[in-house]
Parts: sequence; C-alpha cells; structure tokens
Amino acid sequence: MTNADQLSRRERQIMDILYRLGQASAKEVMENMDDAPSYSSVRTLIGKLVEKGHVDHTELGLKYVYFPLVNHDQASKSALGNVVKTFFEDSPYLAVNSLLDMSIHDLSTDELDELEKMIQARKNNKPKK
Repeated sequence: MTNADQLSRRERQIMDILYRLGQASAKEVMENMDDAPSYSSVRTLIGKLVEKGHVDHTELGLKYVYFPLVNHDQASKSALGNVVKTFFEDSPYLAVNSLLDMSIHDLSTDELDELEKMIQARKNNKPKK
C-alpha cells in the first residue's frame, strides 16, 4: 500500500469524501466534489486508488460502492507525520508551536487546560534517561 503523501490532489479529495461518507458510488463521489471532473475521470481516479490499495469496493445492485481500506485515524496520523517532516524539520515541537501561534486565541480555557493535562501526562510517562 502506498502512502497518502503519494496521492494527487484529486485522489486526496476523493479519500476525504469517502472518509466523510463512509462509502459512496462514483456518482456520489462526483456529486460531493468541488469543481468535479467528468464522471469517467472520477471513475478513473477511484480505479487508481483501488490499484494503490487505498480503496476497495462492493457491488450493490448494478453499481460499485467504494470505501477506504485505511482507517481514518491511521491515515490522519500518516498525513500529519508527513506535514511535520516536510514543513517542520521533522520536529513535533515546531509543528505544535506553529499550531498554537495560529489558534491560541481560538482555544477555550477548557481546551488549553486539556492540552496542559496531555503534556503533563506525556512528561510523567517519559522513560528516564
């Protein structure tokens, strides 16, 4: 199976739709795409995702219904790892710092408290050197 970072923009768009809907026909995928290409192009793109091992299908009556093979959490972690590696020198610290700079004013006191608890839990579980 290939990594999510090896998907084209349209393939990622299709994966987002399949994750959101859980499963969908090619027509349903097309209806949920912004600036959708032709139906045959959508089918071709889905076929590439099947070949790459990201998507499979089942037959429902006369149509194929497609669904993602990689669970959303695993795909999210992989994508985030690629972003951290590509844009933040493979440093979670730099990535978190950037996220906080972007959204610090949008976070509630409860969310900030929860982040603080998560950080403290990580510190407590860190192996001693």
